[in-house]
Amino acid sequence: MNMTPHDKLRKLQNILSESGAAAVALSGGTDSIFLVSVASGISALDLMAVTVSTPYMFTAEVQEAAEFCNMYGVKHREIKMDIPGSVTGNPPDRCYLCKKEVMKAVRRAAGESGISTVFDGTNADDVRDFRPGMKALEELSIRSPLLEAGLTKEEIRMLAREAGLAVSDKPSNACLLTRFPHDTPIRTNDLRRAEEAENLLARLGFSGSRIRVHGELARIECRKEHFAEIMADEMRSTIVSALKDMGYRYITVDFEGYRSGSMNKNN
Repeated sequence: MNMTPHDKLRKLQNILSESGAAAVALSGGTDSIFLVSVASGISALDLMAVTVSTPYMFTAEVQEAAEFCNMYGVKHREIKMDIPGSVTGNPPDRCYLCKKEVMKAVRRAAGESGISTVFDGTNADDVRDFRPGMKALEELSIRSPLLEAGLTKEEIRMLAREAGLAVSDKPSNACLLTRFPHDTPIRTNDLRRAEEAENLLARLGFSGSRIRVHGELARIECRKEHFAEIMADEMRSTIVSALKDMGYRYITVDFEGYRSGSMNKNN
């Protein structure tokens, strides 16, 4: 029998209720926000949300995670973590290495509060994609209740809209390390500049765009329906001027448009 999204939601609530106490890794994205919102409504659950703030996370998402927990009365702990040494060279397995360090930090925080169960926001669609970080979840015995309940990204968005969550239509994002080629030394100021550039594009109406950084060159990946508008003379001039003021020397628009994982070596 096919389960409806609401059937899956009830299954999720049962999973959370049966755990008794849990720490949820809260990144500030749609999936983890939705998971914490559902968990906060389970009276039988002793809940703590943990956000590991790294230089390659978007500043706004860290702030949104804290604001959300404050609004919902959820116990929240923010852990600041520098770029792990294993990740500073942006190796091809960076997602696995990063996830391992981040979830170790979440598990330590949970243990300090006497909590043995740790949840993350992996959903049912993630297993169909290339997600090397999932190996780290398995190694650290991190559970993914959204995945266990069979909830897909679109179902999560639908249920989040019904719950009135502002993140329901938030574009999917990935950490700022994905804006740089593999085997490129990563510096914090380069990460902040890429974040600033993408925030500029979003303010101009091109949400969901990516800045791919190749040294002094900034390559813009935008949705294909934005091509005409982004290439209009006045808009193009505005973007070029702003990005050059940020320190980029060459500005290009990728005619293939936005595509997930375009900086991976096999793409």
